Amino acid sequence: MHKFSLIIPVYNECNNINNLYNEISASRSYEYLNNIIFIDDASTDNSLDILNKISLQDKKVTVLKHQLNKGQSQSIKTGIDFSIDKYIITIDGDGQNDPKDIINLMRVLENDQTISLIGGLRINRKDNIIKKFTSKIANQIRRILLDDDCIDTGCALKIFDREVFLKFPFFNGIHRFLPALFKGSGAKCYFINVSHRPRIQGKSNYGTLDRLFVGIRDIFRVKKILNKKQ
Repeated sequence: MHKFSLIIPVYNECNNINNLYNEISASRSYEYLNNIIFIDDASTDNSLDILNKISLQDKKVTVLKHQLNKGQSQSIKTGIDFSIDKYIITIDGDGQNDPKDIINLMRVLENDQTISLIGGLRINRKDNIIKKFTSKIANQIRRILLDDDCIDTGCALKIFDREVFLKFPFFNGIHRFLPALFKGSGAKCYFINVSHRPRIQGKSNYGTLDRLFVGIRDIFRVKKILNKKQ
């Protein structure tokens, strides 16, 4: 099986980091991870201290730090720029994605290496009603305008080809549009169901309504990018 870089953006997740790392290290996917890259996005709690302690215990773990908060997309891009592996895995730092699901995405790629992106689809999503409602609206608008065949592009758990990603012009919010960008550029995509868990500690660091309106704006940005490729 291929080696992968697992990229995990973290912003004020001090109460979730240790449990998430322990689940990753105990998962069946761990042996195939070449790098586990945490990006501390200028946390104001003691997330960085916890991450640095983990990196001292595990040579696979690298901790990168932003001096200023740059958001999830830039955090993922920072990890991708650091990685030299062909395939990138992304997962949220809040523990709502289950690391046990990573091996299932890996197996899809192993069985069909023509696939460039495998995305998770959250079943029984454990978010509040407002977050689920606004996400549903954004997903419907996006699917109509971009035809990306994905009912849950917001799921952070994905595997994708690093080189394909680097061909796209970067913008803040790009991580929500990877299925559209990959499919629109002719790359093969595949989606599987994954579990979703309630947030146990801390709170969401992303504004729900702000994300909805910015997401709708970014749909037209993505459409422009894809039109240029045609």
